Amino acid sequence: MAAAVVAGAWVGARRPATGVDAAGPKPTVVVAPPVVHVERSVPAVPEHLLSDAEAVRHVFSPRLNAAAAIVVDAGTGRVVWAQNAHTRLRVASLTKIMTALLALQKLSPNDVVTVDKSVPRVPLVREGLRAGERVKAWKLFYSMLLYSGNDDALALAIAADGDKWTFVRAMNDEARRLGLRDTHFISPSGVVDRDNYSSAWDIAALSRVALRNERFRTIVRTKLIHVKWSAPTFSKIYVNNNLMLRSYAGANGIKTGYTHQSGDCLAVSATRHGRTLIAVLLNAPNMYVDATRLLNFGFSAA
Repeated sequence: MAAAVVAGAWVGARRPATGVDAAGPKPTVVVAPPVVHVERSVPAVPEHLLSDAEAVRHVFSPRLNAAAAIVVDAGTGRVVWAQNAHTRLRVASLTKIMTALLALQKLSPNDVVTVDKSVPRVPLVREGLRAGERVKAWKLFYSMLLYSGNDDALALAIAADGDKWTFVRAMNDEARRLGLRDTHFISPSGVVDRDNYSSAWDIAALSRVALRNERFRTIVRTKLIHVKWSAPTFSKIYVNNNLMLRSYAGANGIKTGYTHQSGDCLAVSATRHGRTLIAVLLNAPNMYVDATRLLNFGFSAA
């Protein structure tokens, strides 16, 4: 979103020769300076991430159990089908998609994160980070997106922006920049439901942006990873909570979420025959069954 400023070079007028020939004095030639056009900086227009202009009319029988659901084409942004797509709902750990998107932009894989003293006090679920320990950022990203550690999310937020609340403001700023009008964050993890909400539409749009990041794509498609750790832990194993990676052919992401108030939430991506779909289900008691039906419909739709 850079603004280019074009500066024209100043050219002075060349004085005419003073001599005369037999035909008399030469006419004076005035060379006008070039016109300088300055392109002024204008606010960037948010990308139109999703469009439902070609959504398919369809009634699932039996109906999906999710309070809200959507399936979109990740490549084009076309909404294939949606139900209550703009209803604002609690999204639990789907919040971590935004946390990952921002922290990946600011932290390199081998940046060393010193765990702040506030991190071990974050509410469950935690992987057990200890205050003062130094951990490479890539390990925290894997734990946050696979195991869904709330302490990992807070540690990354503080490392990226210096403190939790500066990072949360950046999350909401990015939501506005992306045009996510149904979204508001109150923590990097989503562990707090109060005032932390989004919609199926916004999570799908956010996921579409996040999947453009190669590091994000690599992490969220990982089913299991063994990680070396300092003593006295020595090693950890992170298992991806997203069971679609094991049960649905072509599944390659993205994130699960749950709190008592949000219910089960899922953002899942899958690729078949070169086409990637993103499905989002919020407050979905049978989220894996619904996600399978939703993706199957999406791939079969023209």
